Order: sequence, then structure tokens, then C-alpha cells
Amino acid sequence: MQKTYNLVNIGLSDYAIHTYLSLLQHHPVNGSQLSKQSGIPRARIYDILRTLKKRGFVAEAGKGVFVPLPPDELIKQLRRDYEEDLDRFEDLAREAQTPADHDYIWTVTGYQRVMDKAREMIDAAHTEIYIRLFPQEAETLIRALKKAEKRAVQVKCIFMEPFPRTFVIQVIHPQHEVVERNLGGRSFDLVVDKEEFIGGMFTAENIEECRINWGRNRWFVTAGRDSLRHDFFHYFLYKTHNLGQPLDEKEKKVYEIIQNDM
Repeated sequence: MQKTYNLVNIGLSDYAIHTYLSLLQHHPVNGSQLSKQSGIPRARIYDILRTLKKRGFVAEAGKGVFVPLPPDELIKQLRRDYEEDLDRFEDLAREAQTPADHDYIWTVTGYQRVMDKAREMIDAAHTEIYIRLFPQEAETLIRALKKAEKRAVQVKCIFMEPFPRTFVIQVIHPQHEVVERNLGGRSFDLVVDKEEFIGGMFTAENIEECRINWGRNRWFVTAGRDSLRHDFFHYFLYKTHNLGQPLDEKEKKVYEIIQNDM
């Protein structure tokens, strides 16, 4: 057995997971039979079965003959176990926590973790969201952003490439076609409720190693929000000054909102 399942967070070893999956395929069986069908050495299989039995993931249908807990029940049990542990840990952390002298800035590594954190922030937003989006990130986050706007969160979006009208308050970044080339990647910035900011750069050559900053530090959040707010003014100035075009009625309303949004 040389499989790696990358499921370390559920508290089961690769051997234990492989044993359970093998048992799902053929049961009831005894330890010797399970050793042969799974490829796990006989010397290990009984220890693994004892561990799985102790956790309630397998049962003995007869002396030395084992059957697996149905997968849906196993998953329910895992969720209950971890929710109970997390609730308990939350209580312990709350009791131990003291007021912090500083709000630190943290690093989130890996594209999927960044998107998960961004979605979590969007789902928790109460009043406003400022966000700068390239199409790749828009594809991942647009649904959560639309839900936020439906629950009366004011979504203010700068799209980095042409994008269909999606939000009441949105613009397309001027000269968007050269931004990614000049920056060397896709910028990503999100500020929620003037309290939390996540931002940085995704580079195509190694996107899962990209390090994105997150934090609640007041000045960090303010700087990120101001950068996004000023992108709106960049759009207004570029259209009126560089292109010599007046703002339309929708743009004038957006301008007033951003102008008063200190």
C-alpha cells in the first residue's frame, strides 16, 4: 500500500483510510483476508482495525470478522467530532485571550486558501465590500458577491478587464490591458466593512506558492481601502480627462457615492 490520500486533517492515517476503503469494497472479512485485498501487512492490519473499531468506524459482525460503518454515517460522525472539538477549543481560546497590543499582518499561501478566505470574508460582510478583480478571481467569487449585494451589502468592484454589468457600483480599470503585464501578475484586493483586508499578487508561473497578506491592522486596512477607492477616481479622471468623455448618469451616481465614502 503506497497510496497517499492527503487527508491528514480528519485524524486518520493513510493506512487507516486505505483499510476502511478496502473494507467498503469487500465485507464482511477477517483481518487476514483484508490484509490480502488491501496490501497492508498482516502485522499492521489488526492494530489499524482496533483503532477504527475504537472510533466506531468499523464493527465486528462476528468474532474476528469486520464490516465498515456506512460512509455517510462516518462523515456525519467526523463532522460532529470536529465541531465539538472546535467549539471546545473556541471556548478555551476565548478564556485565555488577552487584549492585543498590536494587530499583526499575516500571510496566506496558496491560491485555493486565498479564495476560501476571501469567500469567508465576503459571506461575513455586513455593510460594504471593496474589491479588485481579474476574471479568474471573478469566476470564483462573483456568486458570493452577488449574494452579499442581495442582503444589502454595498459591493464596490473594480474589474480589471471588461466584464458584464453585475453590481450597482462597478467600473473597469483604465488601461486594464497593460496592468497585468506591467505588474508581472494579477493583483487581488478585498476590504470588508473597513475592518479586514486581504491583498497581494498572483503570478501565473507559481500560483500555489503566492503569498497574500491578510490582517485587521487599522492602517493596513485603511491603506488597502484607499487604494481601491482611488481606482474609482482613476477611472473617472481617465474617462473625462484622457478620453474627453462625460460621465453618464450611472457613473455620476457612482462618483457621488465614492466621493462621499470616506
